[in-house]
Amino acid sequence: MDNCLFCKIVAGEIPADIVYQDHDVLAFRDIHPQAPQHILIVPRRHIPSMADLTLEDSSVLARIFMTGARLARDLGLENGYRFVTNVGPDAGQSVLHLHFHLLGGRRLGWPPG
Repeated sequence: MDNCLFCKIVAGEIPADIVYQDHDVLAFRDIHPQAPQHILIVPRRHIPSMADLTLEDSSVLARIFMTGARLARDLGLENGYRFVTNVGPDAGQSVLHLHFHLLGGRRLGWPPG
């Protein structure tokens, strides 16, 4: 997508603090962190949101979850972390490219919002 912020980060057109990448996903630090560790994990291919997933996306979705678990271990989040995606404007989705937030490094309250 031409105007998608995350597509531009994936393409290298906008710099990001990348912490992991492979052929399916890219993970980078959020520029407005909500926790000491706040990583965004996105598929390289543009998918607008979780509501747009199909069965053909199952392998990339599995890769996103595996990446989240690996990064949580690497970042020392053994006391817990949150892994969440927002779907639509009422949930706070501000970039229409599927992305998951990995948040940790402090006690996270519930309910979240």
